[in-house]
Amino acid sequence: MTTATPQQEELLTVCALRAGNKSVDWNLIARTCQSPEALQVVLGGDIPEDSAIARKNLTLLREALASIDDARARVATELEAAEKAGARLVTVLEPEYPANLRLVPNLPPFLFHLGDLEERDARSAAVVGTRNASEDGLRRAARMARLLVEKDVVIYSGLAKGIDTAAHTATLDAQGRTVAVMGTGIAAKIYPAQNKGLAARIIAEGGAVLSQFWPTSGPATWTFPRRNVVTSGSTMGSIVIEASSTSGAKMQARIAHEHGKQVFLVKSLATSEPWAAKMIEEGKAVEVSELDDVLSRLGNAKRVQQAAQQRLQLALAGL
Repeated sequence: MTTATPQQEELLTVCALRAGNKSVDWNLIARTCQSPEALQVVLGGDIPEDSAIARKNLTLLREALASIDDARARVATELEAAEKAGARLVTVLEPEYPANLRLVPNLPPFLFHLGDLEERDARSAAVVGTRNASEDGLRRAARMARLLVEKDVVIYSGLAKGIDTAAHTATLDAQGRTVAVMGTGIAAKIYPAQNKGLAARIIAEGGAVLSQFWPTSGPATWTFPRRNVVTSGSTMGSIVIEASSTSGAKMQARIAHEHGKQVFLVKSLATSEPWAAKMIEEGKAVEVSELDDVLSRLGNAKRVQQAAQQRLQLALAGL
């Protein structure tokens, strides 16, 4: 099986606990189980967070603990699938967990990944947009990615067709680093299938592919919005190239604002989509007409790393 420490296995076991068709809220698990001591508290049937969602999940947790052997069996199966895929595991218990992601409230408790996760990923931006992109949109995405690579920015996107594909591909062509956030499990078939080769290229050329889901999880309507959360949370800001009012990229812009991240909307989007113009008017996003509009607001990666380590140290101290 994928090498997992006993603590990692226990964290995954908490995530696998079920009462009926319900599981304990994973974001709650991620927030509250960032130290071995807190993890043991949860396994003992308590939740070290005083919130409405914690109180709502407490009864569910205690009921689900009665079936902990089933949860352990699920974890063993998933770790075996991850091993066959060649994937590795990082959880909120480890300092290697992505710095930007640790600072958002709806972080996932674990990530399976192919390729390395690196400290330099803290200086990163998500370049996202519609699957049904125009030729102009594809060119803008590629140009934005290339320009950011020249400034040593790591490019995140969602491995979807359209804008995501253009961003990943242009980054690789410019010999930059890109990270693809999957909407499926790390051991599942690549979705869309046409990007299987792109995923392999990302890994081969020094990037990474990561997933917040169980390794065997296939695509579902609910998995792709969750992917937007991680794509936003893992970066310092999101750059939306082209997106309609129903696009997942619009959702990511909203999520990024909620995360307190920078939201950048290219000028052509701001002039063509009312939702984009409204975000800019309300001060929730910045209109981008040149690269400096992004770089001047992207933030300080070292401060992000320090804040993430402080968050982990507070958890270890039981604060």
